[in-house]
Amino acid sequence: MSAFKIFDIAGSGMNAQSLRLNLVASNISNANSVSSSLESTYKSRQPVFAAELQNALDQNSKPSNVNVLGVVESQAPPVMEYAPNHPLADAQGYIFKPNVNTVEEMANMMSASRSYQNNVEVLDAAKQMMLQTLRMGQ
Repeated sequence: MSAFKIFDIAGSGMNAQSLRLNLVASNISNANSVSSSLESTYKSRQPVFAAELQNALDQNSKPSNVNVLGVVESQAPPVMEYAPNHPLADAQGYIFKPNVNTVEEMANMMSASRSYQNNVEVLDAAKQMMLQTLRMGQ
């Protein structure tokens, strides 16, 4: 296994967490939006990740990259609120709000931010070890 593979692995983790942070930002920014129909209501979006095992030079070590499979929309129903005086109310007087749980999104944001930071620290540690290795030959 190449010593530089660590940069690929940590980089794929950083890309995955960056996508996760972008989706959290989108969910939070749309949390208070209002719609007049079920179809046009914003739905919470979450990333789907998978560990992608790749064969290295030997059979014993298999580094794992993070593979982004896609983004899925929540299937939870939107929140219906009775507001007959609202300009976007439907014929029955209801408005529809997204199925975004802001507390859950804040927890996701903290988790994604910390995971991104951990990957940065892995990259920094690998860089420092390689620099120390190069200095040993001097």
